[in-house]
Amino acid sequence: MENGIMRKICLLVLAVAVASCRHGGQFCVEGHITDAADTVLYLEHLSLGDGIEVVDSVRLGADGAFALRGDTMSTPEFYRLRIGGQCVNLAIDSTETVRVEASLRDMSFGYRVEGSGACDTIRLLCLKLADLERAVRRVADDRDYTVEERDRMIDDLVRQYKTEVKTDIIQNRYDAAASYYACFQALGGRLLFDPMADRSDLTWVRAVANAWSEKYPGSQRAQNLYNIVMEGQRLQARPREIVIDTSHSKVRELGIIDMTFPDIHGTERTLSDLKGKVVLLDFTALGLDGAPERTLQLRELYDRYHSRGFEIYQVCVDPDRHFWTQRSERLPWTCVYCEEGLGSDILTLYNVQSLPTYFLIDRNCDLKSRQEDPKTLGASIGKLL
Repeated sequence: MENGIMRKICLLVLAVAVASCRHGGQFCVEGHITDAADTVLYLEHLSLGDGIEVVDSVRLGADGAFALRGDTMSTPEFYRLRIGGQCVNLAIDSTETVRVEASLRDMSFGYRVEGSGACDTIRLLCLKLADLERAVRRVADDRDYTVEERDRMIDDLVRQYKTEVKTDIIQNRYDAAASYYACFQALGGRLLFDPMADRSDLTWVRAVANAWSEKYPGSQRAQNLYNIVMEGQRLQARPREIVIDTSHSKVRELGIIDMTFPDIHGTERTLSDLKGKVVLLDFTALGLDGAPERTLQLRELYDRYHSRGFEIYQVCVDPDRHFWTQRSERLPWTCVYCEEGLGSDILTLYNVQSLPTYFLIDRNCDLKSRQEDPKTLGASIGKLL
């Protein structure tokens, strides 16, 4: 009798907790973890800046029922349920309720999830990675093969895994939480998709970064991916030979290091062709955090001074050319694309340490000053005009 009453009380408490989870601005993770009586279940946020943060926790009863909640973020975020070393990875992007059913004996890989397609896709990714780890371990332990043969077989297994993830997960929705998650899966402590070392991986991570920047502009995770891609592009940039004419007559004629890059129409645009105008040389990337605001500031300067002989030569090093084309097609000034990105020799020659970086060039094509803030450009431009 007493057991029946206690069970009803526990169910009532759980029902009240679940109801409170469904209030606006919060998400709820509920369900059962069996064979886990008297253990503590944690809901943890896998944040970018602050590491792993505990969001909520509960000591499980005999039936393993739980209802944990957290504040919904404005963009998809990643969480995990954890008991000891057993984890269930989750992605939350709304005030949704996600239901997880598992046994502590095989919690990490034997769980079921309902209420979230993103969480279920992440479950499949985790299972797929576990299969890969087992296959790699079997090959590594098989001494019937030489070291070279084992390495080749493992490379083939990894390549097959990445191909399946690309076609089955990432290609279906570049902007999905599961696609972002796939970019950070690791085997033996090494990223499977390594944009720093593999040009093909860089292409796929760049596609995800571009999609996240479009769907969640300015978000921390979109910016994180974008920064990774920018660094990967810098490390993988193909060296390009630049011949600089340092003869006395050339230096006397041009007080700048000249450059030529294509605009969105493919037309080669040379900086020195703007001689006779006051030019703002802008090294930037249109996908940077705050870029739309800076573009508005430049537009105000352009509208104010263009009729008096002011021009902008904007060099963009965005990792994705299509993204750059979309963002630059309506700009009224000279906007060109530097395919070498952050690894370009031009950025080195101009000692560009951060983006954006501005230089002012006078009508004689002499470099006059280096600027950091577009808000202070107006007075300097007015003096040169």
